[in-house]
Amino acid sequence: MYSLSDFDFDLPPELIAQLPLAERSASRLLQVDAQSGKLALTDRRFADVVDLLSPGDLLVFNNTRVLKARFFGVKETGGKVEVLVERVLDSRSVHAQVRASKSPPAGTRIRLADAFDVIVGERYGEFYTLQFPSDVFELLEQYGSLPLPPYIEHEADEFDETRYQTVYAKEPGAVAAPTAGLHFDQGLLDKLKAKGVDTAFVTLHVGAGTFQPVRVEDLSEHKMHSEWYTIGQETVDKVRAVKAAGGKIVAVGTTSMRALESASQFSSNPGALEAGSADTRLFITPGYTFKTVDRLITNFHLPKSTLLMLVSAFAGYDNIRAAYAHAIAQQYRFFSYGDAMLLTCDAFNA
Repeated sequence: MYSLSDFDFDLPPELIAQLPLAERSASRLLQVDAQSGKLALTDRRFADVVDLLSPGDLLVFNNTRVLKARFFGVKETGGKVEVLVERVLDSRSVHAQVRASKSPPAGTRIRLADAFDVIVGERYGEFYTLQFPSDVFELLEQYGSLPLPPYIEHEADEFDETRYQTVYAKEPGAVAAPTAGLHFDQGLLDKLKAKGVDTAFVTLHVGAGTFQPVRVEDLSEHKMHSEWYTIGQETVDKVRAVKAAGGKIVAVGTTSMRALESASQFSSNPGALEAGSADTRLFITPGYTFKTVDRLITNFHLPKSTLLMLVSAFAGYDNIRAAYAHAIAQQYRFFSYGDAMLLTCDAFNA
């Protein structure tokens, strides 16, 4: 049984990528293969992914779109407030984190971006319900700012508004990007299509909880953050057809993985992928049996994070430890704007 300290590692701060590369597909790719108990680590360029996938494989992308979810404002008392929208509930209400010197009681008005007022409603755990005066998405787009991850030290600018968004982003609702997808540009997608690699989409709105480290040593006590996902019938049909033909299901990012595995784990026929929408709190740790995904493209993750636990479950704990040590020694770039890995499911070494 693994505990929290098993997923800690030392990362030189200079390896935390602060800016994206000028070209999306120019990042590095560490190919991690563990077949028959032998681990092979190969340093590549991300564009090499075209050569590493086969005709008939299926890439599954998360097409969520990052909201301009961060606001600064003031309470009626004049106290400063920072608001981070976590989830849009309907056209005029959200769940949000509210940072202030004192917790705002229900009924409080908060002036955001010196442009409009929201009213504080009920509190749900760490989140407050906020009522907006008009369409939430329009106000977010007009007055909000992009919520870059906490380890990126500059304020979001126009370049970030483009590069912290995948080229296929479509469904607004995330407060963090599905970062494995940031490496794909249209040219690379065209090459994959020409090779016969098909694509499909799921939607999982990434929440701020994705950046939160686990704080309990006993992993069974961890309460996983909730994220909403939807998978359409077209994607389900493609997955089933590819599997029947012997192709590989390649999840682009841990969010695509969570959506696919959640829809397989909790379906009416457990283990079989089904279309639908739901909240998921699926917490994947070593010992989990993967139902749908064969290969995973993912960035390098935070120490003690649920995402590091997920990739360790998928590719094998010892294999991931070795891969991360190699990546640090070879000075790969880490986290959201960093480099990527291509992993193959290693069910015997999880």
